[in-house]
Amino acid sequence: MLKPKARWKIKEQASSQVDQLVNELNIAPLVASLLLNRGFETVEAARRFLYKEEMAYHDPFLLDDMDRAVTRIRAAVEGNERILIFGDYDADGVSSTALMYKALQSIGAQVDFYIPNRFTEGYGPNEPAIRQAKEDGYGLIVTVDTGIAAVHVANVAKEINLDFIVTDHHEAPPVLPDAYAIINPKKPGCPYPFKGLAGVGVALKVAHALLGRVPSEWLDIAVIGTVADLVPLVDENRLLVMEGLHVLQSTNKPGLIALKKKCGIDSQVVQADHVGFGIGPRINAAGRLDSADPAVHLLLAETKEEAEHLATEIDYLNKERQAVVTEITEAAVTVVEEQYPPDNNDVLVIAGEGWNAGVIGIVASRLVERYYRPTIVLSIDREKGVAKGSARSIEGFDMFAELSKSRDILPHFGGHPMAAGLTMNVEDLDLLRTRLNEQAKVVLTEEDFKPVTSIDLVATVDEISVSVIKQLDQLAPFGVSNPTPKVLLQDVQLDQMRKIGSDSNHLKVGFSGNGATLDGIGFHLGYLCDEITSHAKVSAVGTLSINEWNGHVKPQLMIDDMGVSEWQLFDWRSIQKTRLADRLLTIPIENRVLITFKKETQRILGLENETIISLDDQEDVGDLSNRYVVLLDIPNEREQLKTLFLNHGQPSRIYTIFYHEDDSFFTTNPNRDQFKWYYAFLLKRKSFNIKQHSEELAKYKGWSKQTITFMSQVFSELGFVTIDDGILSVTDNPQKKGLEESATYRKKLEHAKIENDFVYSSYVDLKQWFAQVLEQTIEESKVKETV
Repeated sequence: MLKPKARWKIKEQASSQVDQLVNELNIAPLVASLLLNRGFETVEAARRFLYKEEMAYHDPFLLDDMDRAVTRIRAAVEGNERILIFGDYDADGVSSTALMYKALQSIGAQVDFYIPNRFTEGYGPNEPAIRQAKEDGYGLIVTVDTGIAAVHVANVAKEINLDFIVTDHHEAPPVLPDAYAIINPKKPGCPYPFKGLAGVGVALKVAHALLGRVPSEWLDIAVIGTVADLVPLVDENRLLVMEGLHVLQSTNKPGLIALKKKCGIDSQVVQADHVGFGIGPRINAAGRLDSADPAVHLLLAETKEEAEHLATEIDYLNKERQAVVTEITEAAVTVVEEQYPPDNNDVLVIAGEGWNAGVIGIVASRLVERYYRPTIVLSIDREKGVAKGSARSIEGFDMFAELSKSRDILPHFGGHPMAAGLTMNVEDLDLLRTRLNEQAKVVLTEEDFKPVTSIDLVATVDEISVSVIKQLDQLAPFGVSNPTPKVLLQDVQLDQMRKIGSDSNHLKVGFSGNGATLDGIGFHLGYLCDEITSHAKVSAVGTLSINEWNGHVKPQLMIDDMGVSEWQLFDWRSIQKTRLADRLLTIPIENRVLITFKKETQRILGLENETIISLDDQEDVGDLSNRYVVLLDIPNEREQLKTLFLNHGQPSRIYTIFYHEDDSFFTTNPNRDQFKWYYAFLLKRKSFNIKQHSEELAKYKGWSKQTITFMSQVFSELGFVTIDDGILSVTDNPQKKGLEESATYRKKLEHAKIENDFVYSSYVDLKQWFAQVLEQTIEESKVKETV
């Protein structure tokens, strides 16, 4: 048995409509199943999702207040008014700012941008900045990716006669700003058919409305904020990202060219992951550590020299951000381990003085990955007596709802079930920690502290091919609401398994089934070679990809996790004594139980420093259920081994070493004809000096000397002969007895059978023997439960 790292949550596998999609769209059953599982239940809906030519952008004027905003912006352009774009410091805000700037510039506007500093001003429009804009002569402010909650700032703008247009995508609060116009698909009453746009998506719609066409020349900017902000990649976002990646691939913008080069993707086909894990974090880094302005200037750069300079600066900031994250994460881990160990804390609330508030959300995510606990990481400002934090949660713990129960000590917080931000007084940290841990005990179970993997498809090996994977790739780009499909191979056979890589820390396996094979690669999973036998039926979860190497094109599974549902037998009978101690180190010590049937085995095998249960000493074995049992030597009787499991439970793994010194099966094991000849020989002689003549007799018969000694002992026990100082004398008229009545004979037969069953048997026969015993164990357990 091998337990997976995560809980596998298998989505219900669609069946009734699969054939219709297969026939109508000419797609593989796996692809049809995935479409159905993702909510595309009709041929028309599936076709619109699969094929770009079936997609279209929505009319931008369906956004409430769009006509009013466009009219005001055009009037500002015609009246030579100065327009200030007020943005945000993350990748969505930066790309929104750059796109809106280009759009307004393209229609002749006098335009500038302003992004507040995360550390000195905080999030969103603020009164000092608005008043300064008025003093500087701006007549119109247009927000991007922010402003929907700026009620006070909108009132100030109105008071100073500064028109204030909000473009945003965040959830609308109960009270909306009294702005000149509010463009937000989530605005109550807004008829726009798609609510999932990022801030840059809303900016793109404004540009669309201003230009009267889809501004495809800026889709390479729009794709950055859309992917980086983790909005659903469905509906209009899906089309935007598909086209945006294509434009980004061949972009002529100096800033993006330089940034792609820094990311190492300038010669690759650009994918959504390149944006999400390469471009996005670099743009985010500027605002996380200082001002986001360099990131905006990079996207707007017009010369190669300026772009390369800014890209180098941004890349340096990203490396600095990574170093800061690593430093704070290490400090946070120390706090967890020394002060709030996970065994005693269901929710981690960790704070540090001076921790960079711009990266603590990333640190919180790292701690969740490490400990799988709801986590809040806060940066303490001792001078102000406040702590500013970011929260990340796990499935089953609604962070926003649970924090809402402490509104009395949380003057500022917001978020959703899986993430939140908060500001609080330092003196209330212990109280918040205590409350959240008490709340967690009510809503979370032990099972909840194991990560969850959602599985989209259960497949057989023969269902997976290069053509099927290419069809699945038609569902890309993958992201939020359309994740890369996770595939489960369930109880399949292995035809190879080995460690690969310079450090042998990666895993390569071959799956087989129904006459087909499939390669599997597991990065950093090389240790599983020691935890899975090649004979086991395994289940594996991962993502499908195509491996192209040396002219060969093959499908493969990139393995995330593996499990074995049945007990496993590890055959270590051929391991040399000198290597045994090292091999035992590969068995997790917390589950390991070492057992001998003969006390001296521990010394013989050089395992004096190991904790070993010797059945010779009648030591307490304890419960073996789900343990890893290592049988160091062979039992004296087969019943010993049966009794071991019948009395102490079924292990999940059995390791057989079965050390033994003498080979009864191959040495002293005379048959009945040999016994018959030897007895007839003795009857003729009446007496026989074993000490003097047994070696001579053995040589004459082609036997071993031990064979004669053994048969002599058997005859003595049966009363056929007497032995006195090496002289064997035949008994007159002995009682008729069978060889089995001799204890020595029975012991030899039993030992030979033990060696035959346990030492010299094949793996298949040995496993079958254990399977029968363990099955009996299960049946007896059921009987006990019934009684």
